[in-house]
Amino acid sequence: METHFEKQDLSTPLRDPAIREAIRILDLPEGSGGLDAGCGIGSHTLLLAEAVGPAGHITGLELFADFVTHAQAQAKRAGLSDRISIRQGNVNAMPFDDDSFDWAWSVDCVGQVSIGHPLGGLRELARVVRPGGRVAILGYSSQMLLPGFPRLEARLNATASATTALAEGKEPEAHFTRSLGLFHAAGFEEPTARTVVGTVHAPLQDDIRRALISLFGMLWGEMKSHMDDADREEYQRLTEPESPDFILDIPDYYAFFTYSMFEGRVEEKEV
Repeated sequence: METHFEKQDLSTPLRDPAIREAIRILDLPEGSGGLDAGCGIGSHTLLLAEAVGPAGHITGLELFADFVTHAQAQAKRAGLSDRISIRQGNVNAMPFDDDSFDWAWSVDCVGQVSIGHPLGGLRELARVVRPGGRVAILGYSSQMLLPGFPRLEARLNATASATTALAEGKEPEAHFTRSLGLFHAAGFEEPTARTVVGTVHAPLQDDIRRALISLFGMLWGEMKSHMDDADREEYQRLTEPESPDFILDIPDYYAFFTYSMFEGRVEEKEV
């Protein structure tokens, strides 16, 4: 079974183009100092460091000590240890002074109901970013991975999607896709929303194939017991590499997934 490290590593080639596009859209100031809240193994931290250039600095914050160690090792291997610092800590109670950063961002962490009510993390981001600085949060929000089988994929998403399972039982206003309201409630100015799309199509490189196979498992694999017999059989027929009907082998394979990105500015303090 894949470890969490392995899952994140496998997903990097699939997710990086979409994450790079999100960073491009934000147009982070060269030489600025930013926060990557919930940085995981540090893959996106490296991209942020590239974006702000040699004079910039990125601080990654991660709850789990083994992830911190992994992220530090990634920065060292990339030759970016002087531009990246990784700290251990909770995004809902960050170990930073007020107004410590020019901007902050978070991917699949702040704003997600799985780590507590989203307002807690957003208010912490507002606290540690300087007045007028920007805060952006991104979350994986949808996918179309089984082209030609829309009904099956809709049923899989409705009953077994990792993204819906985490939000089950939560009030609608706390869901990630309602983050415009959460940004307003946290006191940000002029919140905006964008959708960043990742696209893949045949012929697939080996690393993309491995990433998609891992994604099939993360989204639906652990919930096979909740599928009815017909859906489980069809799911396995289409998503198992050993199957003669493995969907990644079709010559016209095409898929996409989306990240929703919400952004706002920290309020200027009255003098």
